[in-house]
Amino acid sequence: MVQHQLDSTFSALSDPTRRGILEHLDRSAATITELAELFEMTLTGITKHVRLLEEAGLVATEKRGRVRHCRLGDNTLDLEAAWLARHRDALADRLDRLGQFLDRDPNPEE
Repeated sequence: MVQHQLDSTFSALSDPTRRGILEHLDRSAATITELAELFEMTLTGITKHVRLLEEAGLVATEKRGRVRHCRLGDNTLDLEAAWLARHRDALADRLDRLGQFLDRDPNPEE
């Protein structure tokens, strides 16, 4: 379950248009039509982007009449941030060990 959520979130965030949608929705909610106009896309195209964001929990939509309204979803990226922090710490440890190895005296008897 955790791996699926990570995959879904990182996949959704991999596209600049989807990141732009999130940035816009962080400022204010919007309809699918408004997003399509803002990003100069077809309704079908923007709907596909929003659906991927919605599957990742990054966007929530609500249909009111014939209009679909979008807002930020409930995914606060806590799981993803924790995953990144663990990997950042592991990389920092490896780089520290590499630095120690490179700093050692290659000829200690001289």
